[in-house]
Amino acid sequence: MLLSRKIVPRTLAGIASRAYSADVNRNYDIVVVGGGIVGTASAREILLRHPALRIAIVEKEPKLAFHQSGHNSGVIHAGIYYKPGSLKAKLCVEGLHLSYKYLDEKSIPYKKVGKLIVATNPVEVERLNDLYQRSLANNVPDVQVVDQAKIKEIEPYCQGLKAIWSPHTGIVDWGLVTQYYGRDFKAAGGDVYINFKVAKFSEAPDNLDYPIVVRSEKGDEIRARHILTCGGLQSDKIAEMTGCSAVPKIVPFRGEYLLLNPDKCHMVRGNIYPVPDPRFPFLGVHFTPRMDGSVWLGPNAVLAFRREGYKWSDINVPELIDALRFPGFIKMASKFVGAGMMEIARSALIPLQVRELQKFIPDIHEYDVARGPAGVRAQALDNDGNLVDDFVFDHGTGESVLSKNILHCRNAPSPGATSSLSIAKMIADKIEHEFHIGK
Repeated sequence: MLLSRKIVPRTLAGIASRAYSADVNRNYDIVVVGGGIVGTASAREILLRHPALRIAIVEKEPKLAFHQSGHNSGVIHAGIYYKPGSLKAKLCVEGLHLSYKYLDEKSIPYKKVGKLIVATNPVEVERLNDLYQRSLANNVPDVQVVDQAKIKEIEPYCQGLKAIWSPHTGIVDWGLVTQYYGRDFKAAGGDVYINFKVAKFSEAPDNLDYPIVVRSEKGDEIRARHILTCGGLQSDKIAEMTGCSAVPKIVPFRGEYLLLNPDKCHMVRGNIYPVPDPRFPFLGVHFTPRMDGSVWLGPNAVLAFRREGYKWSDINVPELIDALRFPGFIKMASKFVGAGMMEIARSALIPLQVRELQKFIPDIHEYDVARGPAGVRAQALDNDGNLVDDFVFDHGTGESVLSKNILHCRNAPSPGATSSLSIAKMIADKIEHEFHIGK
């Protein structure tokens, strides 16, 4: 069936787009749903390995990296925090090296500003020592423990008893990096369709070569042999379209940042992070310099009232009810009720957030900060309220094409941006195995 409207594959500036008319071939070997950094990097990796394949990315927003990939702290992580031997640790350290290599090859601007993880009391010093051993086990490059004098040498305005110094932690604009991945993908022959919000997957009874129809909310269609979904904040909803379980459920948590007054930005040279408290699920407030010279302070962690809700007034009632009724969220909220209320208070009252920041830099005051941007984290939860901290891949049940030929990446845990190139290699390996590509 021919379409009555035209779809335009939109790509990066400098790469020619072609009108997607009724005469254009709309059949693809692989369609990747989701134009965030993981989906785009994966599409790029698969196409570079198999240049004869016809591959497309479909993205519901007007550009790639519109949500999590373009609304994050911009840190290039070194792999300090993760359990030794875990996939997260391996992919992060590998991703660190791959990222710097790629950034250099493409002349993408970045700054290797380093990171201090600062202990401010004796309890945190004990945790810091454990964290240092973990970083050594993970082969984090050139990491070291430093004393008070060295802390002052690295960050003159910062105070602390002891710190881990990671000189290879950096900063970059991950949204820009995603655009470069998209440029590589398009240059290799891939197509990118923006404003294509997937509404339905269905079987195509009249086409055995391309048996899956991908239909947008506007009624546009493309066909595929195989599908990879990397839906981020919508990953569980996309998976449910093909008969997958609703769990793990994505519950959106907004992280709100403060902006340091430009006259005070000289007080922060690199990333300054707290020692993680194992009692709580999120990292805590930190100091993050940005590529434009600004300094972000935060974030907190509060429930977002819609999947893509970047401020308190962003409310989607069905999405909010869906989150609040989920047994996993109820159990998690009851477990961390005190911490959750404190996060809400810090969101409302800037002085409470500043008090946390003053543990590290006492000379920052309420009048030195202003409300800044926010991001939304796609937090996967199980039914027991546990944060799903590992990769989750899923198929629908049964023997239908929609079950066998669609692979859902339902959770690509932080640090997904730093690890994007190494995650892409893992996903490409999995695609080759699952769909018997290149064999």
